[in-house]
Amino acid sequence: MNSQLVLDALCMRLSAALEVLHRLDEPTRERLFGGNWRLMWGMRNRIAHGYLLMDPAIILRTVAIDVPGIVTAIRTELDDPPSASD
Repeated sequence: MNSQLVLDALCMRLSAALEVLHRLDEPTRERLFGGNWRLMWGMRNRIAHGYLLMDPAIILRTVAIDVPGIVTAIRTELDDPPSASD
């Protein structure tokens, strides 16, 4: 399979996932991602407005290192959401 095709698909999936996370209310995003959210959204903007210029190493590193932590944070939130009194 063409590696550029795979990279393009990864970029589009990352962008779509970040779009969905952007719909969360700000306190939830802050709780889940802290100061990383601005960087995450910045990556989405780079992908959405010129992903052909993205460094493939950054995308691959993001998928390998950062995405698993994001998935874990979301799963933890879904399994044990904060109570109304938190």
